[in-house]
Amino acid sequence: MNPGEIDRYPVSQLQDRYSLARSAVYKRMQDLKVVPQKVGQRSYITAQQLQLMDELHRFIHQGGSAAEFIEARGLRQRSGNNGSGQTGGGSDLTIAPHDFGGMLGALAELMGRMGFGQPDPVQYFETLENAARNGWLFSTSELAGLLDLSPKEMESYGDRFSEAGFIFSRSGYRKNGEIAWKVTKRLK
Repeated sequence: MNPGEIDRYPVSQLQDRYSLARSAVYKRMQDLKVVPQKVGQRSYITAQQLQLMDELHRFIHQGGSAAEFIEARGLRQRSGNNGSGQTGGGSDLTIAPHDFGGMLGALAELMGRMGFGQPDPVQYFETLENAARNGWLFSTSELAGLLDLSPKEMESYGDRFSEAGFIFSRSGYRKNGEIAWKVTKRLK
């Protein structure tokens, strides 16, 4: 590694790097199977993982989606299933002795393979329903993370668009200077 090269990058700085909500950053990390390593109280990703995150960010801003990026790069998870529901030998979940961060990462990956931590579609609708009922205003990055869109793509829809039975309308600005979006439910 060159002396000027970054060998790890703080996860806490990814929101500012990509101008995304925390949930959107973690969604992308989950999609790419990027598991941060904890050092003390802070979490980091490697330079290689940061490069992959940067490439995904550019791809999305060019109009692509995370799923298309993963498919195009051949990053789909190999199942390794031996037919009994167990992963076969040669699993990529090798952990060095006394590597607590590695153990947590491997556990998180295994739980992901088993379906834990997968987004709940009902929760998505409940969030939108609550926002509509309570008059909550989402920032562009918050709503983009929820809808799995890039903020740039979302803003390209104009002042108003609809999705999944809800209508999203521009409604001023939030404290951070981002556009605020009002959620209403489409009438039947």
